[in-house]
Amino acid sequence: MEQLGQKLLKEKVVTEEQLEKAIERQRLQGGRIGHNLVALGFITPEELNTFFKRYPKAPKTVEDTRLELSFIADLTMKHILFMGDFKVTDVSKRIKLPISIVDLAVGILRQEKFIEVKGVDGVAYIFNITGRGRNKAAELLDICRYVGPAPVILGEYTKMVEFQTMKNIVVSEESVKRAFSDIIISEHLLKRLGPAISSGKAIFIYGPPGNGKTVIAETIGKVLPETVYIPYSLIVGGQIITVFDPVSHIPATLEKEADAVDHRWVLIKRPTIMTGGEFTLRTLDLDFNNISKFYEASLQMKANNGLFIVDDFGRQQIDPQDLLNRWIVPLERRTDFLTLHTGMKFSIPFDQLVIFSTNIEPKNLVDEAFLRRIRYKIMIDHPTEEEYEAIFKRVCESNGIAFKRDVFDYLINNFYHKLGVRLNACHPRDLIDHIIDDAHYYNHPAQLTKKGIVAAWENYFVEM
Repeated sequence: MEQLGQKLLKEKVVTEEQLEKAIERQRLQGGRIGHNLVALGFITPEELNTFFKRYPKAPKTVEDTRLELSFIADLTMKHILFMGDFKVTDVSKRIKLPISIVDLAVGILRQEKFIEVKGVDGVAYIFNITGRGRNKAAELLDICRYVGPAPVILGEYTKMVEFQTMKNIVVSEESVKRAFSDIIISEHLLKRLGPAISSGKAIFIYGPPGNGKTVIAETIGKVLPETVYIPYSLIVGGQIITVFDPVSHIPATLEKEADAVDHRWVLIKRPTIMTGGEFTLRTLDLDFNNISKFYEASLQMKANNGLFIVDDFGRQQIDPQDLLNRWIVPLERRTDFLTLHTGMKFSIPFDQLVIFSTNIEPKNLVDEAFLRRIRYKIMIDHPTEEEYEAIFKRVCESNGIAFKRDVFDYLINNFYHKLGVRLNACHPRDLIDHIIDDAHYYNHPAQLTKKGIVAAWENYFVEM
């Protein structure tokens, strides 16, 4: 993979002299080359991020797609089986290839008598599938039932992931503070999270339950800058692998002219993929559907160029050591290996910020070898009384409930202090929810009262 400095130099974003000075500064002070170029004033953070806004250029010829024309024709055949009467423009929109390329595929289908001209709409032919074409389409669907945008090849996918790499993102202190502005979090913790996010290295978040580990992990996703391109699907060894997941990936607005972009790719916000107790080693492999006969990308593949959160780590149905063994190479070399059911093994980039979140004591969960491979270990502890009060006030405000000092003091003194219960960041939300439920049932405005706090406490906590 070409280094960032060489890429910037090749594109004439910086000069050789500027790059040498940045490398010298990197030797003395550390950090990434991009950050050093920014620190020296040779390039702005915005210019650096803009540099990584490469877009996949629209193919002009069949050769540009890196696909065989026969493959495009077969994919077209499967589409038109479900379309009825159609025009070339209709197919083009479905398989995300230019009309000029689709027209060649349609020409082949006409020669084979799989389709026929039914009429004319202006200057465009209207086609219909023939009986012979239906039989051909059925044969193709028996082999693979994928009917979607034309795939891209593995090599192009790898290049794009490497260009959009997490290693080169620029995360500023201001962007971190902005992302966490809706959360009550200490300045000390923010100062630790910032460098961890910027590093792009794995993070281990641990601490007692109910204090915001999951919320903090998800908020980190909001810090990640810019957008990235991912393909709708890949073709590897003749097999289709779907990558774009409408549940996990959030499309973004194209910044380039639509005609300039290869529409087999979709622009999305940097992805955030979260998995919890359902996480197994199998979810790290390609998911082959025996009925549809194509694959769905693994979780880490969907998370490339983004964030992968393993929530409630240690609660899964797999031994943490097994996960370590599976991820030793990906975490260290940023490369993963996947296998098709045909036995073909291939590599893909492992380019993501991985966060392990757990309420289990790390030393009771994993060994030193695992922790050594996790660059940052950050504990999220119980809130201080001041932080708890700030959280409580914010929860009241968001629910339109007036905060009352005397009721809050009553809660702290007569329950937390008296019963020796530790303050948890989730308690204000949960206690206020009980008060709101009570108000809805008895049809009266939700208010912060001593009576309401007592009832909420009794409903929320197990007798202590």
